[in-house]
Amino acid sequence: MNNTVIYIFNRLVRLAIIFFILYLIFTNFGTFLMIIGIIFILGFITIYNIKKKIRTSGFEFKFNGQEFSQRNNTNFNFNDFQNFANKPRYNEIEEAKNFFGFTSEPTKEEIKKRYKELARKYHPDINGGDDTKMKELNHYRDILIKTVG
Repeated sequence: MNNTVIYIFNRLVRLAIIFFILYLIFTNFGTFLMIIGIIFILGFITIYNIKKKIRTSGFEFKFNGQEFSQRNNTNFNFNDFQNFANKPRYNEIEEAKNFFGFTSEPTKEEIKKRYKELARKYHPDINGGDDTKMKELNHYRDILIKTVG
């Protein structure tokens, strides 16, 4: 009988400890959830107020076509833009040098001399009507002439 009472008492103590731990977990977890909720609400309010200030900060873009057309735009030269847009890319220049067999920066005379040699080699009459190499040669010559000239 004594062992049964001790067994029941141990079970009750264990249950009490489990319920106490569960009580601590859920009360602290509830408090944790409330704190997280308050932080989220404060964060949303802060973001809303910042967006509201940005919208009403006084900056407004206004375009007046008359003032724009009356301005003297001497700083912009369209020809400079076209020259920049038509410049060959760096890898095209390297491909052209490799195609011509140059290791350094060639001069105009060297380009013309090498062009004549390669034109004799890649001419469609010599290659049986295949003009792909000749087109490539002309393209690369134009690139090298642009960079030198």
